[in-house]
Amino acid sequence: MSRLLFVHAHPDDETLTCGVTMAHHVALGDDVHVLTCTLGEEGEVVPPELAHLQGADGDPLGPFRLGEVREALRRLGVHHAVLGADDECLSIYRDSGMAGMPSAADPRAFANADVEDVGARVADHIRALRPDVVVTYDPTGGYEHPDHVQTHRVTMAALCQLAEAERPAYTFHLHTPRSWVRPDRRWLREHVPSELGLAYPADDDAVISSVVDDALVTHVVDDPVHLPAQVEALDAHRTQLRVWPGGYYALTNDVAARLAGREAFIRVDPVTGERVDSGVVESGLLPPG
Repeated sequence: MSRLLFVHAHPDDETLTCGVTMAHHVALGDDVHVLTCTLGEEGEVVPPELAHLQGADGDPLGPFRLGEVREALRRLGVHHAVLGADDECLSIYRDSGMAGMPSAADPRAFANADVEDVGARVADHIRALRPDVVVTYDPTGGYEHPDHVQTHRVTMAALCQLAEAERPAYTFHLHTPRSWVRPDRRWLREHVPSELGLAYPADDDAVISSVVDDALVTHVVDDPVHLPAQVEALDAHRTQLRVWPGGYYALTNDVAARLAGREAFIRVDPVTGERVDSGVVESGLLPPG
């Protein structure tokens, strides 16, 4: 049995980006863990009956989203922890919000925390867990969200602070191969009913920052048998999104996005962050057997 640790910024990030991969490795008998860095207090709420949580005094959305991520990961068979949490504190760091939002001025904003100090906390978590694999975002955070960028920084800082014997055998950054983008966008137009009132992403080359040329991807988990498990787990994140069994979802922007049953990664050196290339695209995050 191998142990994997996924480090993410907010509740729901883990299931949106790695839900199939986590389910895949749980099915193989691996021990899968998620470390969440904030409670996502700045999230936008989808259901009208829960709108009172958004922006309310005392940050009630954070504890609510903590309950959501715990339930989502329970459904996936994955263990969960919040960075620095203990019996007296649900979360040390607060969701910073998008760049330029007033929430970034909060003294607890995660994006403003000292990278080495937070990295030390992540390093302690890794020492205690001793995972074989650590997965987090690429240097852009996937789509430039300050907390995602910070999650990348503190995770890599943590790996650098570890002794060589304490480091995981494999470190990965999340990416999307360029060849997946247009087919997924066309798939949405063909499969998402227009009567739902969702917008479709443009069928062009406009992509997020984590999209890379296919040749750079080193590992792929292509296992659509676990798509229903990802959908079920995402359904627990009901403040943040709507998800449909057909394999698509929408956030508060009401733009359809595909869940394709596949996720891609680049293996990197845990100290330098440089790409590690075996010469072939490998299936799963660990060698078979």
